[in-house]
Amino acid sequence: MKYGSGSSDEIGYDLSQYGAHRVLLITDPQVAATGWPQRIADGIAGYGLDVEIFDGVHIEPTDVSMQKAIDFARGTGPWDAFVAVGGGSSIDTAKAANLLTSNDGELMDYINAPVGGGLAPSKPLKPLVAVPTTTGTGSESTTVCVLDVLSLRVKSGISHLRLRPTLAVVDPRLTVSQPAGVTAASGMDILCHAAESYTARPYTEFARKKPEERVPYCGSNPLADMFAEQSLRLLSWALPAAVADGGNLKAREDMALAATFAGLGFGNAGVHIPHANAYPIAGQVRDFRPEGYPDEEAMVPHGMAVSLTAPAAFRFTYSAAPDRHERVARLLAPDFEWPGDVSEHLPAVLIRLMQEIGIPNGIGAVGYSESDVDDLVQGTLKQQRLLATAPREASEEDLAGILRDSVVLW
Repeated sequence: MKYGSGSSDEIGYDLSQYGAHRVLLITDPQVAATGWPQRIADGIAGYGLDVEIFDGVHIEPTDVSMQKAIDFARGTGPWDAFVAVGGGSSIDTAKAANLLTSNDGELMDYINAPVGGGLAPSKPLKPLVAVPTTTGTGSESTTVCVLDVLSLRVKSGISHLRLRPTLAVVDPRLTVSQPAGVTAASGMDILCHAAESYTARPYTEFARKKPEERVPYCGSNPLADMFAEQSLRLLSWALPAAVADGGNLKAREDMALAATFAGLGFGNAGVHIPHANAYPIAGQVRDFRPEGYPDEEAMVPHGMAVSLTAPAAFRFTYSAAPDRHERVARLLAPDFEWPGDVSEHLPAVLIRLMQEIGIPNGIGAVGYSESDVDDLVQGTLKQQRLLATAPREASEEDLAGILRDSVVLW
């Protein structure tokens, strides 16, 4: 990882060290309009590399939008390296394009089972430099690529160690133009990455697997805990500060660090129930249009979707790891006036923060009602990779209860 203001100006040098000659830069139209992708491309060209820009990334990518990027990369390649400039949507799209130009097969072959074939890449990928412009997904440091499968109305992903970017270039200057609504939603994604990885089922409770059988998510562990704790400390002040004042560069710097630290943590330990619930909440959206995002189509941004059931989910998992849940609450809000019931400390802290930064009041506020719970549960049950790391096993009835409790949060 390379971190610091000005670090994105050095990507041409970084790529030259990997022996790259032809580079595909992948971004989205909104980020392209800021001028940063072109500035980065010019810097790469300054080191004598041939660089081309694909700016057709779809916000909250789908199998259809990713296929367009894959087709472009296949049709204009071969490429020696990829650069992703943008949020998780651009970085995940670049991961997919890299995967499908380096390996045989089609996108659905690699999407996690039971949605897709769950195939593992058989060949190494090309170098990928990830340059985040949002502070949230942590995709610059993870092994995961997330997308909506439109025909099934479900959100799923691809997970393999080879998807992890070769280099993350975290330049806080690129995040200053991020709207307040995007900062809030992506900030809650960081928070849940850290909190879920910290409260995940411990790695010692899983049976040891052969190296070729291991998945990236191995349960909470000392290394992931260190990253999660530091991420939560930074977020405790930086998230509300960055939402209140997007020009606060110190808040932006600490948000960028928090996102990457949380990515390093959850990319190793895993996430659980809030993220599993987020996939159907985002995938089954009807007509909700969030502030700060393109308004031509309905969406529930990933970080927002994750946060909407987090209070109820952590209330449910509390009994499996009381000390860890309390630690998360204390890191986020050391001066909070605590309710009497200790199991309510973390839900209370989350709700107060969500109110402060403008997150909607539960899944009801983004278009769902109790009549939708059964369909949402079925979508959550498809995310067994995530549910496996929950500290407390959640039955279908338990998941329905969490979702019902999340229709209205306060």
